[in-house]
Amino acid sequence: MNNQSESHPFSRLDPLMVLDAVESVGLHGDGRLLALNSYENRVYRVGREEGQPVVVKFYRPARWSDAAILEEHAFTQELADAEVPVVPARELDGSTLHEFGGFRFAVFPSRGGRAPELSDPKVLEWIGRFIGRIHAVGAAKEFVERPALNLDTFGREPRAWLIGHGFIPHELLTAYTSVLDQALDGVARCFDRAGELATVRLHGDCHAGNVLWTGDGPHFVDFDDSRMGPAVQDLWMLLSGERQEMVRQLGDVLAGYEDFCEFDPRQLYLVEALRTLRLIHYSAWLAMRWDDPAFPAAFPWFNTQRYWQDRILELREQVALMDEPPLWPV
Repeated sequence: MNNQSESHPFSRLDPLMVLDAVESVGLHGDGRLLALNSYENRVYRVGREEGQPVVVKFYRPARWSDAAILEEHAFTQELADAEVPVVPARELDGSTLHEFGGFRFAVFPSRGGRAPELSDPKVLEWIGRFIGRIHAVGAAKEFVERPALNLDTFGREPRAWLIGHGFIPHELLTAYTSVLDQALDGVARCFDRAGELATVRLHGDCHAGNVLWTGDGPHFVDFDDSRMGPAVQDLWMLLSGERQEMVRQLGDVLAGYEDFCEFDPRQLYLVEALRTLRLIHYSAWLAMRWDDPAFPAAFPWFNTQRYWQDRILELREQVALMDEPPLWPV
């Protein structure tokens, strides 16, 4: 797309506007501004003249409604009130959601930490306990404004968008569409095997990068993708390596999780299905955001011939994995 830097709304969000936005809610910046790693939104660490720095998140225009953002904020506050280590948005001037210069934003306390050592069984058990507590709170009510994670929202709708917007190279379209449809059929079979499952309010994107570790243990950040879904969605991204290693990791996570929340083992039929949906959704997410100049700069390998060839191979592997027995912890 021509003139991307001028056409995308975030091009107007310069450092002065960030500082003015913070000033508009009564916080006085000291001029220090650090852009944090975020592509979906724009996130900055802002130093203050008095007090600790804050983290300010500017929401991508038109992605969520105000009500959906406030629903996320209410959930994280529920978790904080239950003494779950999360970082809820601060209430300023009677609200957690603010507007400045046409952008919606929220202010959060600044919390540091390092990546957790997922190779340590005690760390996995500790994280599992807190995810169990998140889900115990999450099961108390349902989201109304935020969408669910299911075959339609993470599979069929991304498929339709990718095919409909011409992102797949013509010479690979037949092969990609064929394996994509096989993968979605495999996902449907996994959900059929699992049967009717309860859903809860999830973190939604609970990978190691969103779990920060300190001397006091883990705390969970970035609930931007929070939605209704099966509990195992917040567990499977902690697993990696060969099958035997993932079985051990799963056992460690569940040892902590089930201290606070019962886990329905039928959800294990969904691990590879959810991984498949995430892969499909990720490709569509990149495609949908390609008009944002930050994306071609950060993901130059996307939408190349090699990229789509690799996705075909990746989905073929997932089709095979979804027909294997699920991971049963020892």
